[in-house]
Amino acid sequence: MSSENTLDDEDTFKILISTDIHLGYLEKDAIRGSDSFNTLKEILECAKENQVDLILLGGDLFHENKPSRRCLHSCITMMRKYCMGDSPVTFNILSDQTINFNTTQFPWVNYQDENLNISIPVFSIHGNHDDPTGAEGLCALDLLSASGLVNHFGHSHSVERIEISPILLQKGSTKLALYGLGSIPDERLHRMFVNKQVTMLRPKEDRDNWFNLFAIHQNRSKHGPTNYIPEQFLDDFIDLVVWGHEHECLITPTRNEQQLFYVTQPGSSVATSLSPGEAAKKHIGLLRVKGRKMCLQKIPLKTVRQFFIQDVVLADYEDLFTPDTPQVTKKVENLCYAKVSEMLEEAERERLGCPLTPEKPLIRLRVDYSGGFETFNTSRFSQKFVDRVANPKDIIHFLRKREQKEGVKDEFNVDYNKLVKPAAVEGLRVEDLVKQYFEAAEQKVQLSLLTEQGMGKAIQEFVDKDEKDAIEELITYQLEKTQRHLQSRGVTTEQDIDAEIQKFRDSKKNTTEEEDDIKEAINRARAHRMERGDLDLSDEPADVTMDSDEDSGMLPAPTRGRGRGGGRGRGSRGGAKGGGSAASEAKPAGRGRGRGRSQRSAPASQTRNIFQAFQATSQRSQIGESTSSAAEEVIIDDSDEDIPVMKATRPTPRSSSLSSSSFPRYSSQSQSQTSRGVAFEDSDEEDNPFKGHSRGSRR
Repeated sequence: MSSENTLDDEDTFKILISTDIHLGYLEKDAIRGSDSFNTLKEILECAKENQVDLILLGGDLFHENKPSRRCLHSCITMMRKYCMGDSPVTFNILSDQTINFNTTQFPWVNYQDENLNISIPVFSIHGNHDDPTGAEGLCALDLLSASGLVNHFGHSHSVERIEISPILLQKGSTKLALYGLGSIPDERLHRMFVNKQVTMLRPKEDRDNWFNLFAIHQNRSKHGPTNYIPEQFLDDFIDLVVWGHEHECLITPTRNEQQLFYVTQPGSSVATSLSPGEAAKKHIGLLRVKGRKMCLQKIPLKTVRQFFIQDVVLADYEDLFTPDTPQVTKKVENLCYAKVSEMLEEAERERLGCPLTPEKPLIRLRVDYSGGFETFNTSRFSQKFVDRVANPKDIIHFLRKREQKEGVKDEFNVDYNKLVKPAAVEGLRVEDLVKQYFEAAEQKVQLSLLTEQGMGKAIQEFVDKDEKDAIEELITYQLEKTQRHLQSRGVTTEQDIDAEIQKFRDSKKNTTEEEDDIKEAINRARAHRMERGDLDLSDEPADVTMDSDEDSGMLPAPTRGRGRGGGRGRGSRGGAKGGGSAASEAKPAGRGRGRGRSQRSAPASQTRNIFQAFQATSQRSQIGESTSSAAEEVIIDDSDEDIPVMKATRPTPRSSSLSSSSFPRYSSQSQSQTSRGVAFEDSDEEDNPFKGHSRGSRR
């Protein structure tokens, strides 16, 4: 594609691409609290200035699973301001929208709603931060979808088989098939790909004339044997993959030589950790698609806070000091002061001419003090830069390589050097640490009833989503299930009991039964929380303060009155379907008005730590000498069963659509007999990575 003037015609899709906005990150921080909101505003302004046809978000629009009122209010306000208006939407939807948007009672694209005036439709999948939870399977994106601001797609309800049906868009002569898959636990999705349980549907008509765009939100880099999704798992008929979840900005499309498609990784628009991957310059992409040709233009973000990171190994400065040098700690501190000052000067030079860039940058100096050096007081050191940096509490990060001492044997023969790496632990997840520990631990300290995955998920629910009963309920549920299994097998001797428990536990590893057990235990925890009348985190009093620093521990929230907060109301999930399969050539004009009330209970949060959860379980359930089959009954609230919802009405379809029956099934790893490629023309733009490339027949 040669120039923008020739590109922006009636046959060219213009799509703004962004991922991992993490709206609401550190929103209570006095310095960094508005960073994510400012960047979202810039992204929406960019979409409006470039008159894009649609915005595609690759997950993690929100940082918290339960966004605060301020966060939701700011998001709704900005989307209403920039995405609603009288500008016409010039593309049609040809697919069955009741399948594409199956999580809402309004199963059609928002710009076809007669009560809304949408000028820029927003299409988004969910990420791992704002993923659906609870018995209803709702997430924050569903709130925006119900309000008509976002088209949430790519939500898979089944844990056994996934069918990805594309949203078929047409603008002029250009046909675009938009595929999406919201975040799914990597281990589960990896196993489903291996077992060929993931199917991507394709239109039967003019199959080779569609440009296939796929949005996914999973680990791209390898974090373990199955804790990522290899690019080779994706079908080879895809033309471009928009990869979310990875925060490093690698937006320039790279070609997968095996599958012959391109992958773009826009990265996050706000730094959520002080790691090297976040230091890359942040961009969003303006994708142009015409026929089977595409061009991606990189657009740098100006409102992103600068971030500089540098590593210092003290052993490399032998000419300045050694561990035996007098006042060596003072000299090390002076060296660190000089390094931080250099990064601040570099930040000031780059900020010249960019008034939108925040004044105070993020600075991280990682100091390796291996070899006998001592650390200095980081709090006193940070006071020197408190008015110049945005993160004065964690400028310095000390680390050292662990030295293996000879003649000292660990009690459990655990090689902690493998578990605690010299690099910072930023980005590690709780379930990963649990799994790593038990992989390295000796047999006598292994879990007996629970699996590593189950324990990791329960702790993750405890930490990330404040499910205080998750660990207790998982242990109780597994204990009851194991007791019933032993009774059914008629095992009596202690040796046979131990062997049968181990066999029963191993038979569930990495199976759907294990995932179902975890899900059932978490649902029980939520049911108990509801019975106590706990509040949802999003309904907490406005004056309750939350931690704003990413490195701070989990502190108990202030409490008022009686009871414990953190619950949520539960209702039914509607499965209404409406006619939304028709394409619309013109956006209906109209305005909708509505009113609603929100109720608020009073109360406050009573905190519990992880150890208390274990203690409560040990007091509640014990295996004794008694062989009675009576176990403590756990009451499950079944009041949230799905209730049929009346079919929603909508405008009469204006044209025919392609039904789901017109899609042939293609399982993952399918190989095509004909060449599927994207033809690229020469481009005079510097940012066009496709100059001179063409995809021919498969090799």
